[in-house]
Amino acid sequence: MKLISGILVAAVFAVMTFLLWGYMNRPEREPPWPPHIQGVAFSPYAADQNPFGSKDVPPVGQIDSDLKLLQNKTYAVRTYSVLGSLGKVPELAARHNISVALGVQLTRNKAENEQELRTGIALAHQYRNVVRVIVGNEVLLRGDMPASELDAYLDRARAAVRQPVGYADTWATWLKNPEVAKHVDFIAVHLFPYWEGVDVESAVDFCFRELKAVQDAYPKKPVIIGEIGWPSEGRIRAAAVASVSNEALFLRRFLARAQKEGQRYYIMEAFDQPWKARDEGAVGAYWGIYDVNRQPKFEFVAPIVRIPEWHMLAAISVALALLMLGVFYMHSGSLRTRGRTLLAIVVYAAATVTVWVIYDYTQQYLTPTTLVVGSLLILGMLGVVAVLFAEAHEWAEAHWAGTHLRLLEPARKGTASSRKVSVHVPAYNEPPDMLIDTLDALARLDYPNFEVIVIDNNTRDEAVWRPVEEHCRRLGERFRFFHVAPLAGFKAGALNYAMSRTAPDAEIIAVIDSDYRVEPNWLRDLIPAFDSPRIAIVQAPQDYRDEHDNVFKAMCYAEYRGFFYIGMITRNERNAIIQHGTMTLVRRYVLSAVGGWAEWCITEDAELGLRVFEAGYEAVYLPQSYGRGLMPDTFIDYKRQRFRWAYGAMQILRHHAAALLRSSQSALTAGQRYHFVAGWLPWIADGFNLLFNVAAIGWSIAMIIAPHRIDPPLMVFSVLPLSLFTFKLVKLVHLYTHRVGMNFRQTAAAAIAGLGLAHTIGLAVLKGLLTRNQPFFRTPKHSAPHRFQAAVTAAREETILMLALWSSALGIRTIPKEMASPDLTVWLVALLIQSIPYLAALLVSLTSAFPLPASLLGKRPADITKPAAQA
Repeated sequence: MKLISGILVAAVFAVMTFLLWGYMNRPEREPPWPPHIQGVAFSPYAADQNPFGSKDVPPVGQIDSDLKLLQNKTYAVRTYSVLGSLGKVPELAARHNISVALGVQLTRNKAENEQELRTGIALAHQYRNVVRVIVGNEVLLRGDMPASELDAYLDRARAAVRQPVGYADTWATWLKNPEVAKHVDFIAVHLFPYWEGVDVESAVDFCFRELKAVQDAYPKKPVIIGEIGWPSEGRIRAAAVASVSNEALFLRRFLARAQKEGQRYYIMEAFDQPWKARDEGAVGAYWGIYDVNRQPKFEFVAPIVRIPEWHMLAAISVALALLMLGVFYMHSGSLRTRGRTLLAIVVYAAATVTVWVIYDYTQQYLTPTTLVVGSLLILGMLGVVAVLFAEAHEWAEAHWAGTHLRLLEPARKGTASSRKVSVHVPAYNEPPDMLIDTLDALARLDYPNFEVIVIDNNTRDEAVWRPVEEHCRRLGERFRFFHVAPLAGFKAGALNYAMSRTAPDAEIIAVIDSDYRVEPNWLRDLIPAFDSPRIAIVQAPQDYRDEHDNVFKAMCYAEYRGFFYIGMITRNERNAIIQHGTMTLVRRYVLSAVGGWAEWCITEDAELGLRVFEAGYEAVYLPQSYGRGLMPDTFIDYKRQRFRWAYGAMQILRHHAAALLRSSQSALTAGQRYHFVAGWLPWIADGFNLLFNVAAIGWSIAMIIAPHRIDPPLMVFSVLPLSLFTFKLVKLVHLYTHRVGMNFRQTAAAAIAGLGLAHTIGLAVLKGLLTRNQPFFRTPKHSAPHRFQAAVTAAREETILMLALWSSALGIRTIPKEMASPDLTVWLVALLIQSIPYLAALLVSLTSAFPLPASLLGKRPADITKPAAQA
């Protein structure tokens, strides 16, 4: 039945995905392209050419080839310079029966201006197909010269040639400079609704409205359209979307309107010119009717389709989604229909977006720089998608799975085991009263056959460890105390030392932290699980007893519980739990067989669990508390604890990479490899997110300094991380309230506390991937609370990055309004969202400095012993 359910869900979403692609690319009928257009702007540079070097580029043969392509398609071309090989355009155009609007380029270089003007006058005298001369192009808009200087050049040209002489600039510039109209025979106006942020549906009306404004301002002067067009690629500007389909739609509508109204025009432009990206941004390369390879970019007569290849892209999207869904469904047999539906929504959406983004990016003209940047952004996007899949899979399995078959049931009364247990309690510089309390709880264990070994390693102050030694003596022969100094290997070294002192007849090794008060029934309930010879580890949750001390500890407590009552339960179903260094039971001979505790790893517990799985043994988990310890007292200690966990995870990942990534290297199952890699993906993402934030600050600074040259990242690259952030937040709220038993305030507290650790985790991941030996940070107990200044100092790095992101966002607000775009707006929002974890860190640190009552967050959630198949 579940197989049929999975097939139906996958099929329904496959059809919906294909229909969505079809709807977004439905054909639009528009007026056909006329057989001949009146004129087209002509810059004959190839992909690797530009006007900034030799004047012999482009070569004459290339210019002739381009004009031959335009023959019988346009009556005229408009040029922009007459120097070098461009001076051959009138002669070459005459061979193809094409008229020329001869462009004389004016810049700040007066000597070159003089050369341009003289050459232009000579060409106008020489060639009858030069029908008009345009002296200067947008020089007033750029501020290259004052109007009076431009007027002088125009007067000289008018006096020297028989053709009409004009000047070309934007409609707004013409309205601001009425004196220039006295020095021209005609006005050439530039109309670019894209740059004005006008949507394509209103663009043609906009152009003719502004054209009429110029005509009304200068009723005695002929007004032609010197440039008009729409780009096929580029950033969204307000309501204007650059795309091939919009370029086709705009031009075909404009040409029909121009023909109807008898308006003279020059389309911008014949061929894409990648070199223009230098001055105009990326969009400058994409104004051509033909691409840089001289191929038509859109249909001239047939209906317009947004993405002509959409059938192929839809098929690829569906195929990728089906492949990923098949993997998920095959290994998640207990998922109910709602869980499968959630996975289908996420997978199909991610596959569709990924295919579209990669396709869209490949349609651009890529330089080595844009290729590298784009590749990095796409890799980042794929990383976000991978994390999204892992989060969605955990959500589905945590809430919509059937019965959890591998959850351990506590042994019933009368089934007590006789196996001897050796309980190991490592300690370093621990408060003696706290450790004595731990030993007293062990003395109350309702189990007949156990010993306790306390290993105090490297504590220098005898006043700390001597009372514990004496207390062990009073508790009797079951309790043995060892003070060893020096002893290498941190906690793992202490545990290995305890192994060497363990009673020969002990079959099970139990480990608890020095601050834990265990329940009397701990061993009685869990040791019978070892009756199965395949079971090597039995794990109970870490739990804490001081969450009522203050709000800070209540926040930490809420954050801790998520992993033990969500992640560990789903991992347990595939025999892939993370072993913890407290409340854990290990079969002694397996521990010895795999080499004991790893002294090279600062998370020796998780590393041991993975080695046990690699040897082919099993572990079981029971989500029921059997002991409670103490949480960190300050934010800095909270951070150090999480740093150790994340750094150790990267040590494990590097050391066991072959086993985790290749099935032939160990007895690990596919499910175990998945959970260990996917489980650490969010932490790895935090590492790369830290790099992203640093790069985002640098990119933003460059945008603020040079807004006309540096574009914001494409919106999709900002939207995906924002979508992941939102998805994780919704998942957390849903699972914490439905699975962990938290109220809304506790859920919010867990979210803030978790976010506050993101920077620490990211830093630990990067260091763990790049270094090998990081000191073991012991979590102090009974530390003094932070004072305000110390609390701010504890979040110093996070506060600096938060302020840098806020400053970047404020700086982006100063970018000129004409550069506004949805890309820019989403980037600004992304910067603010990216600052939230840093703000959370500061808030959590400040919270640890004030003794606010934990009751503000509500009552402690009840223990969860049946995580639930019935929801």
